[in-house]
Amino acid sequence: MKIAIASGKGGTGKSTVAANLACVLSRSREVALVDCDVEEPNLRLFFPAPAEDVPVTTPVPEIDPDRCTLCGECGTFCRFGALAVLKDRVLVFPELCHSCGGCVLVCREGAVREVRRAVGKVACSSPLPRLVLISGILDEGEVQAPAVVRSAKALAGGHPLVLYDAAPGIACPVITTLEGSDVCVLVTESTPFGLHDLRLAAEVAEGVGIPAGVVINRSDGQDAATVEFCRDRGLPVLMTIPFSRKIAAVQNRGGLICRDLPRWEERFAGLFAGIARIAEMDS
Repeated sequence: MKIAIASGKGGTGKSTVAANLACVLSRSREVALVDCDVEEPNLRLFFPAPAEDVPVTTPVPEIDPDRCTLCGECGTFCRFGALAVLKDRVLVFPELCHSCGGCVLVCREGAVREVRRAVGKVACSSPLPRLVLISGILDEGEVQAPAVVRSAKALAGGHPLVLYDAAPGIACPVITTLEGSDVCVLVTESTPFGLHDLRLAAEVAEGVGIPAGVVINRSDGQDAATVEFCRDRGLPVLMTIPFSRKIAAVQNRGGLICRDLPRWEERFAGLFAGIARIAEMDS
């Protein structure tokens, strides 16, 4: 089973849910936890351990000046501004390239070839006996987050149970994370912003065709609007985590509430049972 844990906005506690769920599940089975929030991966803070790094590269164009006739076809094709054809040369801006390969195809002179360019890495560790942590890490200043997400997901291939911790929001890295998942858990909070962005995230999950459920985090007991939205959209509320000083204290020191507070191990086990029911209903 592949479970994506996402949120419409940052700061809802998405990574907290992913870390605690992975910890609980790893006590009885093999689990791969993949940090797909490659611009700010933080699951390593919950599971510190030595890691092995695997570089991530993407293809970018390189121009052969001896073959190039400056016809301009490559620059006309590129919609991302990665190629600029001047009267005496072609400028390449690799940071803007989306590695589609179109410039190679449209060049009739064979003057464009692709070379590999490093954009990030994937760190792999085994912090617990039955837990593998795979963290995608995008290099500073890079924009090719989906490439790093895909590489991190690929390294988790073959694991029977995989948890994907998506980036916040609904942009390309989130879509890349959701692709191929069996269930999506949407983590939200009882605020107007939380509800607004939950609507957006729910639309994305529905558009990708993935069944979803909701976790309400930092609940102050004023959840009526969120619960009503979930009921109207057919989204089961799988868990409610209260706004609690004890929970905040555990998280602030990098702890896990499933390990440090009573009864939370059982509650996260119940969360997984709810996720499994959603997967079974959709199968």
